[in-house]
Amino acid sequence: MNVASYVGATQIRSCVLGNESRAPTAAETEEMKQLAAEAMRDGAMGLSSALLVPPNTYLDTRQLTDLASAVQPFGGIYSTHIRSEGQGIFDAISEAITVGEQAQVPVDIIHLKIADKRLWGRMPEVIKLIAAAQAKGLRVTANQYPYIAGQNNLDALIPPWAMEGGREQMMARLNDPALRARMEKDILNGVPEWFDHYLAMKGWESCVVAGVNSDKNKVHEGKSIEQISKAVNKKPADVVFDLLKEEGGSVPAVYFLMSEDDVRTALQTHWVSIGSDGTAVRPDGILGKGKPHPRWYGTFPRVLGKYVREEKVLALEEAVKKMTSLNAAKLGIEDRGLLKAGKKADITIFSADRVIDKATFENPHQYPEGIEYVVVNGTLVIEKGQHLGSKPGRVLYGKGKK
Repeated sequence: MNVASYVGATQIRSCVLGNESRAPTAAETEEMKQLAAEAMRDGAMGLSSALLVPPNTYLDTRQLTDLASAVQPFGGIYSTHIRSEGQGIFDAISEAITVGEQAQVPVDIIHLKIADKRLWGRMPEVIKLIAAAQAKGLRVTANQYPYIAGQNNLDALIPPWAMEGGREQMMARLNDPALRARMEKDILNGVPEWFDHYLAMKGWESCVVAGVNSDKNKVHEGKSIEQISKAVNKKPADVVFDLLKEEGGSVPAVYFLMSEDDVRTALQTHWVSIGSDGTAVRPDGILGKGKPHPRWYGTFPRVLGKYVREEKVLALEEAVKKMTSLNAAKLGIEDRGLLKAGKKADITIFSADRVIDKATFENPHQYPEGIEYVVVNGTLVIEKGQHLGSKPGRVLYGKGKK
């Protein structure tokens, strides 16, 4: 594969402030801006942020704007996993728009969705909010993956105060019965301005453990917190706390939070591109561990098979554009994304009649069907569905590369 990278806003902030939640001084802000500029000269595509859990939540609108303004002279964009995908989604999108407007950079919202059962059916309002910004001349777009579940971590269920100071501090609090009781109360009742996954999913059956490292907990992979709770005779919150304790503070989890109608509405919006939000995996070896989100294997063929061929949610040509030239244009990659003389030859040839995803939540490590040939930088990599062992991928750099 070809690989490109953003520079992470939290990555920069942590270099200067560590895990402290305080605001930076003027000198620290300047240092962070210099780090952002340095990354752009190294070839980053722009600034990225993921604002759901600490220490990412310590980045306020001002800090994000300062960092985004530092990537602006280099032609960078601001790519953001917004602060809330639930009750606070409209404010979170407005914040992303504000950052783009004040820093004068394009904005791309990472995997646009409504991840809260209490807000199902309101995707048209989300689209309208972004379209209003576009009508003002702002460059705001989004991407999505075609599933009704997302993947995060069990630590996303931990209230922000309990994550203060980093993972080590959180682990210490998980050993304190009084603090555990307080955490459980906050999870079940909510905390102001916190995207509470439990309230968004309306029940523990919608949270599924995707992967663990310890042999002891392998039996829980692919099971919901509700199922595990009944099996081990513990309260669901205690299952979450104990798994985090036993797995070193990190347990990948799949959350079923979205509606099919909202997914389709976003998919039919012409400025929403397709992205897997996944990691490179294979069915065997260490990359075949656990039960990750099937989007890691199935995103693009799922759109082509399920939403184009079977359900006719959008046209084939529009789907291909959302996967290729639309994404390249967002990043300012001018020599790829189209089948055109003079462009780099990154080409996928598939059977429109057969292409389909095979990965499921129960058995995710399955390659799709119907992709016959893949060419990367003019070199054949997949032939008749088989990998040839060639590895012609390159690092792609942003416009600011020196």
